[in-house]
Amino acid sequence: MNSSSNGYNNIVTQKKYDMTKAEVVANIARKTGLKKKDVQNTIDTFMSTVKDSLTQGENVYLRGFGSFVIKYKAEKTARNIYRNTSVIIPPHCVPAFKPSNEFADLIKKTVVVA
Repeated sequence: MNSSSNGYNNIVTQKKYDMTKAEVVANIARKTGLKKKDVQNTIDTFMSTVKDSLTQGENVYLRGFGSFVIKYKAEKTARNIYRNTSVIIPPHCVPAFKPSNEFADLIKKTVVVA
């Protein structure tokens, strides 16, 4: 169901599927004319570079796309519902992706779950 009267280009009424890494590789290979093996190696190297940077405490910024950042999570108290006890979760860091403003705006304007 497309509707331009409400300003949205794509209205998604239900989730269709998620794209896998193999599908990303195939899509890039088809669009660029590169071999799938070369695209696979490039994507693997990219992911390895991002992981290495984050494990060294460095964020990765991709202008116009987003940032791979390290988020600090403070100590908190949680509940173990099976044992009915409190558990202290120590402070820790987690990797996160923060989309750029233009990327986030594009999604807000084009994809709506009805």
